[in-house]
Amino acid sequence: MRRRLWLLVLLVLVAAGLGYGAHRYRVRRAARAKATAHAAMKPAPAQEAKPTIQSTVAGRGVIEISPEKQQLIGVVVSPVERCALSRAVRAVGLVVVDEGRLSDIHTKIEGWVEKLYANQTGKIVRKGQPLLTIYSPELVSTQQEYLVALRSRERVRESPFPEVRRSGDSMVAAARERLKLWDISDGEIAHLEKTGEVKKALTLHAPATGYVMEKMAVEGMRVLPEMTLYRLADLSRVWVEVEIYEYEAAAVKVGQQAALTLASYPGQTFRGRVTYIYPTVETMTRTLKARLEFENPGLLLKPGMYADVVTEAPAGEELAIPEEAVLDSGTRKIVFVKEGEGTFAPREVTIGARATGYYPVLSGVKEGELVVSSPNFLIDSESRLQAAMQARRAGGAHAGHVH
Repeated sequence: MRRRLWLLVLLVLVAAGLGYGAHRYRVRRAARAKATAHAAMKPAPAQEAKPTIQSTVAGRGVIEISPEKQQLIGVVVSPVERCALSRAVRAVGLVVVDEGRLSDIHTKIEGWVEKLYANQTGKIVRKGQPLLTIYSPELVSTQQEYLVALRSRERVRESPFPEVRRSGDSMVAAARERLKLWDISDGEIAHLEKTGEVKKALTLHAPATGYVMEKMAVEGMRVLPEMTLYRLADLSRVWVEVEIYEYEAAAVKVGQQAALTLASYPGQTFRGRVTYIYPTVETMTRTLKARLEFENPGLLLKPGMYADVVTEAPAGEELAIPEEAVLDSGTRKIVFVKEGEGTFAPREVTIGARATGYYPVLSGVKEGELVVSSPNFLIDSESRLQAAMQARRAGGAHAGHVH
């Protein structure tokens, strides 16, 4: 019985020791877990001291791109350098008739149209070619007066009185002048003198070579001196009128050379020059009208055609960057500058008016620096994404620290 009693006491002591050890283990484990959790809530000193991305310009950040990735996406960099620039202004032009090559045909006497020779709009007529004939009683009487004056001069030619001979010459000269004022040619007057036959109708001739743009005359109609019978246009040279935006007006000057192309003649370029710039700006469109002149061999340039016109003028040598390198956000002009091997930083720049393929740069980059000219949109997207992620991480860490 005594041995059993000691065995029971021993078992109770062993059980108590095991329970105390298990309790101490649970207490220590809970303490370690609490310490670990508290340490995890503190920001890491290394992360606070060295952020992965640096935001620099308008929500964009410095980014790093490996050489392999640069080659994959086709990164192209161009130097900031001094270039001889030229400024090109592009505009849409309208081909119109040269106003200095228009001719309006009038008669200087009253009468009736007897016959039309130029009887179709669009027909070409040569200088001196007959256009129409007009019957005029005034013309008939004036021819008769001229013949009477000629006969009178013959009768007094042998007069011993100089005043009488001079009066005969004066009568002939006055009648001849009236015929010439009514556009009777010297040849027709000579024919009248030779034959003595009075012509019933007056023939009007084309004063210059051109196309019949308008024809108002018809056979049998009564005409008056104030009426326009034909409008002729010489199309061997034409005008092209263009509208230039107000901000480009300073780049266009009289005398500049211009190139013209049309969809009708692909691959063909016409050369002309600026001859006049109108003095006012259109208030609704904010454009300035300019006039250019082009020779028109073969009459390929037809009034009413639309054409693409480019004028160019040298702008001197300036520090410049390719126009593809500039990202225009509306309020800022941004470029990405290569700062190291695989490192690209956004930079705000101030630029001048666009030249042909380039922008003159006034500030923001220095000569010799390299700027990304392609593919800007990919690099800009990556820069914005990295800057947004950095801002989000910084905001989350700050919120956890305050808590």
